[in-house]
Amino acid sequence: MSGRQGGKKKPLKQPKKAENEMDDEDKAFKEKQREEAKKLAEMKAKAGKKGPLTQGGIKKSGKK
Repeated sequence: MSGRQGGKKKPLKQPKKAENEMDDEDKAFKEKQREEAKKLAEMKAKAGKKGPLTQGGIKKSGKK
């Protein structure tokens, strides 16, 4: 057996697909996703400013 024939053969490269034209539903869905991501980023920024959510107080060890 020669080294070139062993192993799995690679598939031929497929031509790139042309971009599909988006209809109104796809455009609306993409816009909705962008708005949700923007809101989520704003909420994260707002939550980061406040500091810790719980006040733990003094931590006690399990020993008596």
